[in-house]
Amino acid sequence: MSNPLLAPFNTPFETAPFDKIKTEYYLPAIEASIEMAKKEVEAITSNPAQPDFANTIEALEKSGRLSGIIAGIFFNLNSAETNDEIQKLAREISPMLTEFHNDILLDEALYKRIETVYQQKNQYDLTPEASTLLDKTYKSFVRNGAGLDEAGKKRLREIDKALSQLSLEFGEHLLKETNSYMMLLDDEAELEGMPESLKEAAASLAEEKGHKGKWVVTMDYPSYIPFMTYCANRARREELYKVFASRGYKGDENDNREIVKKIVNLRHERANLLGYQTHAHFVLEERMAESPEKVKDFLKEMLEYAKPVAKKDVAEVTEYANKLDGLNKLQRWDFAYYSEKLKKEKYAIDDELLKPYFQLENVIDGVFKVASMLFGISFKENKEIPVYHKDVKAYEVLDAHGKHKAVFYADFFPRAGKRAGAWMTSYRGQWKEGSVNKRPHVSIVCNFTKPTSSKPSLLTFNEVTTLFHEFGHALHGLLAEGVYSSLSGTHVYWDFVELPSQIMENWAYEKECLDLFAKHYETGEKIPEELIERIKESANFNEGYQTLRQLSFGLLDMGWHGSDPSKITDVYDFEKSTIKDTELFDEVPGMMTSTAFAHIFQGGYSSGYYSYKWAEVLDADAFEFFQEKGIFDKEVAQLFEKHILSAGGSEHPMELYKRFRGKEPSPKALLKRAGLLVED
Repeated sequence: MSNPLLAPFNTPFETAPFDKIKTEYYLPAIEASIEMAKKEVEAITSNPAQPDFANTIEALEKSGRLSGIIAGIFFNLNSAETNDEIQKLAREISPMLTEFHNDILLDEALYKRIETVYQQKNQYDLTPEASTLLDKTYKSFVRNGAGLDEAGKKRLREIDKALSQLSLEFGEHLLKETNSYMMLLDDEAELEGMPESLKEAAASLAEEKGHKGKWVVTMDYPSYIPFMTYCANRARREELYKVFASRGYKGDENDNREIVKKIVNLRHERANLLGYQTHAHFVLEERMAESPEKVKDFLKEMLEYAKPVAKKDVAEVTEYANKLDGLNKLQRWDFAYYSEKLKKEKYAIDDELLKPYFQLENVIDGVFKVASMLFGISFKENKEIPVYHKDVKAYEVLDAHGKHKAVFYADFFPRAGKRAGAWMTSYRGQWKEGSVNKRPHVSIVCNFTKPTSSKPSLLTFNEVTTLFHEFGHALHGLLAEGVYSSLSGTHVYWDFVELPSQIMENWAYEKECLDLFAKHYETGEKIPEELIERIKESANFNEGYQTLRQLSFGLLDMGWHGSDPSKITDVYDFEKSTIKDTELFDEVPGMMTSTAFAHIFQGGYSSGYYSYKWAEVLDADAFEFFQEKGIFDKEVAQLFEKHILSAGGSEHPMELYKRFRGKEPSPKALLKRAGLLVED
């Protein structure tokens, strides 16, 4: 049988043929597609015609599309539906793709052609997007060593290969450790304080793992977070916290300390090789923030506003715990538990009160309605589109005239082969070729509580905002209208990419939006107005503490990547000294963030974690514009679609933002919204 990955996809909208793909097809398909891409590049370098924008820059942009699509399918499944076989293959395929990528970026003849075009760019009449593509292409070669001598290029290849391997190992260690742990409880009394629905979920998890009649808690977020939030059993909370907070730091085969040191030192060496002071200097050259100094100043400014409020937050929760249980010294495993109780008392609100109004299907319907009201698109489930797991749903996205716009996949429940957290990804990007507009295939992946025998999947309010967040990323992909796929959709500066996702979360707090979908799953009753008021009032509860926590991650990231790491001998000591200004609790020996900090050591957030807060400044400022005109105002929505969502990375993000907003963003909107700035 021929390899379906190498044949044209004979599926609705040329979607990935998941129903026909076997694991053994990936390696030969990747190898064959790399060979095809090499020939495409060879055709550029051997072209006898003078290098110009079309025969060099555009031709390179079009090359390697098939290998990109196949690799996208493979690595997306390695995150969402993996197994030992796929993980083993990833260790083989990852360095192979890195090497191929480096072959292109270190191709002398290709670089010479690109450099010629770049030096003559004033001779071409380029659109702003084409001009961005030329700049980006030239810079990507320079930033990847095209100007190095042979010894430098060889070392760069070695570093890149090692880094791709190390980040895979880091992630595998985390997944193995997460999957290998379970807290088995024999007595229901140990779950005191847990809502019935969560007890039921723990019982159902136990049955799934062969322990019928017992309860199981794991380190997966839908299990870990509710347990830490509701379980009255302090000893069990401490036990779970210590296992979770020491991931990758237990001195066993899944220990990540040496991997962390190797990664940061290799990244630093790579940056130096390319003429940059540190890895952060290298990364931030291609960000809105521009330099580590600017990022550190930004984080410190936010810290000045957040820390006094965070101290008040912790003092208030400590006072409450003392009043309630005589606990005068709060530990880290106590904070979520007493916070939740205080929040419930203060605002007469908690997840269990809200969850009945947030049945997953209704929330999905809600985000679809919001997208329709703002951008005129609609979603129609299509069972003909192949999916990679029975839990995944595929939708056709239609524009306001009922024409095909995109394909959208939704994958919502945890399972053994799926990493924790929530993310958006795509199986095919968007681009234009002549009169053809190739439409994108976008996916969001989350880990929400599964339905049980007696209840549908009911979301916490935090999960509702997570769904809105990932859907915002999805809209950035679905509404893309770029000419070039490498500048389309979410291919934007990293500290700009969170704007579409974070702005969407704002709608989840608004009555006008909640009235569209928040109804009791049993009675159909709309969410009461007083509950919406309490959601809004409680939105800033512990905001100082939460902001401080985010800032500690940003500072830790900049600590690892913003200076020379070669003198760091002890990962634990370095982490503690880097984040000491953000600590409000006593140190718990053996607990560490770095060894489980997948965002920066496995994902793409190295020197970029600050971008969550940076993007919050953008989203608060942008949403203020919607509030001024009305949250479903068509005119503002059209400006947002045109200059932010559809424009992708076609121009510098600050220019696009100013075109949408009419001015540069102000941090005051965020500080005000978060209750960290009291204006006169």
